[in-house]
Amino acid sequence: MKFDGEFELAEVPPEKAWIVLSDPVAIAKSLKGCRYITPMDDDFSFDDYEPPDDQQTLPDADPEVVAERAFVEGQRYAALMQVGVGSVKPRFETTVTVEERDDEDFRMIATGGGDASGSSFSMESGMTIYPSDDGVGSRIEWWTEADISGRIAQMGQRVIKPVANKIVNNFFGNIEQQMTDVDEQASDSVTDRIRNLL
Repeated sequence: MKFDGEFELAEVPPEKAWIVLSDPVAIAKSLKGCRYITPMDDDFSFDDYEPPDDQQTLPDADPEVVAERAFVEGQRYAALMQVGVGSVKPRFETTVTVEERDDEDFRMIATGGGDASGSSFSMESGMTIYPSDDGVGSRIEWWTEADISGRIAQMGQRVIKPVANKIVNNFFGNIEQQMTDVDEQASDSVTDRIRNLL
């Protein structure tokens, strides 16, 4: 199953969009049904891990903290997701690996997969941020290819696609609000500092 699309940010330049989309905490807070996204090692346990309370995102967060926790190429991340599809609301324990991350061209590719009661999925996903035609804002191109099996797959694309589209639209709406807040409240010196730290 393939999903793709474009998203325009009228007033947010690519540099600031990249900083927000590089922050696992900002992504988790914007993604409906996501409890957390955190780096993981071989000893990580979904049952034992508790995310820190009240992690701040830009423009309120400390720039050095945001830079320190930014996605890292080659790193594996644990993401706990719970998404309702029809009458099924599985809890997906998901592992995601950042396969490629390019701070110059604003491009990131990740692969991953997860399991939940009677269902599983694997995916490859990517995004690239371009300057908008007017040179002021950003245009984000994104895509995901996913293989889904089990109870959710039995429902078919007619049920899955609208749910996936709703999640994506909500995500980009939430991300746009975060980016607008960053663009309005975070000074260029703060975002330049984070860019240098990245």
